[in-house]
Amino acid sequence: MEQAIQSYKRYTFNRNFDVIVIGSGISGLALAAILSKSGKRVLVLERHYTAGGYTHVFKRRGYEWDVGIHYIGEVHRQDSALSQWFNYISDNALKWAPMGEVYDKIIFGDDVYPFHTGRENFISHLQAQFPAKKDQKAIEAYVQLIYDAQRSTQLYFAEKALPKAVSWLAGGQMRKKMLRYSRKSTLEVLQSISDNPKLIAVLVGQYGDYGLPPSQSSFAIHAMVAKHYMNGASFPIGGSSTIAKSVAAVIAKGGGVVLTNAEVAQVVVKNHKASGVQMTDGRYIEAPIVVSSTGVYNTYNKLLSPELREKHQLAKKLDSVEPSVAHVCLYIGLQHSVQDLGLEKPNLWIYPDGAYDHDANVAAYLANPNTDFPVVYISFPSVKDPDWNNRYPNRATIDIITLAPYKWFAKWQGSKWKKREKAYDAFKEQLSQRLLEVLYRYVPQVKGKVDHYELSTPLTTQHFCNYEQGEIYGLNHNPNRFEQKHLRPRTPIKNLYLTGQDIVSCGIGGALAAGVITASAMLKRDVSGMIRKAVK
Repeated sequence: MEQAIQSYKRYTFNRNFDVIVIGSGISGLALAAILSKSGKRVLVLERHYTAGGYTHVFKRRGYEWDVGIHYIGEVHRQDSALSQWFNYISDNALKWAPMGEVYDKIIFGDDVYPFHTGRENFISHLQAQFPAKKDQKAIEAYVQLIYDAQRSTQLYFAEKALPKAVSWLAGGQMRKKMLRYSRKSTLEVLQSISDNPKLIAVLVGQYGDYGLPPSQSSFAIHAMVAKHYMNGASFPIGGSSTIAKSVAAVIAKGGGVVLTNAEVAQVVVKNHKASGVQMTDGRYIEAPIVVSSTGVYNTYNKLLSPELREKHQLAKKLDSVEPSVAHVCLYIGLQHSVQDLGLEKPNLWIYPDGAYDHDANVAAYLANPNTDFPVVYISFPSVKDPDWNNRYPNRATIDIITLAPYKWFAKWQGSKWKKREKAYDAFKEQLSQRLLEVLYRYVPQVKGKVDHYELSTPLTTQHFCNYEQGEIYGLNHNPNRFEQKHLRPRTPIKNLYLTGQDIVSCGIGGALAAGVITASAMLKRDVSGMIRKAVK
């Protein structure tokens, strides 16, 4: 078996492929692995110099940072679909370290609200902090709503894999129940069960995981995220780079390969069918089926000709959706062990002191970037990974994330990574120092011990992940997004498919589910059910 991940520039094309997948994020890799196990020879093309999309890592000055994975729910439970999918696409190579009793801490000033693992634990600990009878009932009602809403998504997403004729007959009924939840905002649903703004603010304290404040987000996405972590969270042992490596090995076993530094210029369509791809160096690679895991904007605007966009009215489809939020992330390295620093596993979600209106906080910040950050998320990846000390002894890392709209950085559009203007670097430094101040308030023991830090911006995300406005979650998860029937694996062009978070939902779990759904559409079978039987 040849090397699973190779450079396109050095690869010798001496075989034919059944499927080309554009993009090596978890959706593209998962799809390729499933197809490989079904007898397909799959070529995965990645424009970046490393594979994995948001599961990849980068290294600098003796440190390693995970760019997209901070914690994943459900994978530590052997009976969960997510666990079974990861086991299947990696041949059981991936291992996970649970984060323990508390996975998130929601913080307003000095008030801390831990989210505890397990439905009953989650409820009882929050009820202890909100002892009023009406609040206790609201917490119980909230958790029940989360479970009911999440359960309703199963048929909604399964419908996306159905052939057009079957979808026309059964799709309405399959989508109906979930749409009752998705058409309401998170704030609207929470206000229907509670009139306590402090409780509501705490319950939606993970809104950064999908990027929209409560009045703008669909309750469906909030329910999916909250339920995803309700039974605890885990981190990949060995770091998130183990995901791409293990899945690529499965692809290679099936005769496929993942190529990096491989940028696709256009999907080639002949006789009204996708027939392969044209690379930026002019090479034509032929395959009877092409799948894009690059997002609907990139697929329709960049990978298809203007004639095809006009013929299939693709611009109209794109007008029905909008890009999600952009962000900045401060990557920190410390020349001390996590034990010496006393770092803990739970993520910190930090909000302005006493400001329990998330929507007002976000609005104020967008109007004036010098106001308080509406949310600061702090993650401690080197604590979560039990293998960290074996790879990086006496070192630790921290990630700090906050919202940052693309328009703040648009003036430097077109400049080169690491070679932008001094004004850009000065703005980055200003944001970095402000984020460090938040860190030192809540993790004071690291002050004076930071060895290295650097800030990524929406331009960084644009450069490495190829999202036009540096968005982190693909499409916005507002109520309108879930109304769009065109966000599904099949496109108007025969043999051209979509996968990725845009056809399901954001995050690693949503993107992985998209790979399963696209595989179901292509193989014309219930792939999730097939995997469930295979891993038992």
